[in-house]
Amino acid sequence: MNILLSNDDGILSPGLWALAKELQDIAEITVVAPDREQSATGTMVTLRQPLRVHKIDALIKGIDTYAVEGTPGDSVIIALEMAVKEKPDLVISGINQGLNTGDDILISGTVGAALQGYLRDVPAIAISVLNYNDDNVAKAARLVRLLVEKFRDKTLSGCFFLNINIPDYPLSEMKGISITRQAHKTHIDTVKEGHDGRQEYYWLVRQQQNNNVAEDTDIYALQEKYISITPLNETLFQRKASGLNEALCKELFKNI
Repeated sequence: MNILLSNDDGILSPGLWALAKELQDIAEITVVAPDREQSATGTMVTLRQPLRVHKIDALIKGIDTYAVEGTPGDSVIIALEMAVKEKPDLVISGINQGLNTGDDILISGTVGAALQGYLRDVPAIAISVLNYNDDNVAKAARLVRLLVEKFRDKTLSGCFFLNINIPDYPLSEMKGISITRQAHKTHIDTVKEGHDGRQEYYWLVRQQQNNNVAEDTDIYALQEKYISITPLNETLFQRKASGLNEALCKELFKNI
């Protein structure tokens, strides 16, 4: 099995390499990611300037690794069209620092990277954690491994596009994994004015989300101490993929 890893936190992100370490014994891993942080770049791709790609020494020996002077979307497009010898079986983006839920999914570079795989008929996973600590990153990496194994044995099938978010609770306090839909809420809902001594400026501010949301949404699941898996292939593209159900979620949670 061949897996392409990318992200929007940059090529040196600990979450990216935690995934690579977790998956390297069950798949051939290639890492192609932005050379610097590219958060909130969404689906942006670069059309009006050249993109440079640098092969670099991997943080884990034996993994082909490329840094792209561009966005997460650029990175995956270049990987699939040029950098990867064989078309990967999966594209995985993350592990992201900070949740990607609700309407913020549409500006997420993490989701944007996974999207470029999905649009090229490669099943894709985007994964994020609320708090970037070792325990949460380990849980996220383990869950991705379990999903990869379910894809390998064909329990999961079709061209899926999953957005996964993990709340900041010990596993013993979590209630399980919930299959959710995208809430209609955003963090980016406030603009503040300032003055630098010469002219006014404006600053977009991330605020706490209003958690008054429907019970079947990603935001609600997280506040109720569930891991959220949102099949974006269904919510955004109205395309079905098979195998993801409550029984599988119970099995996955039991084995994290």
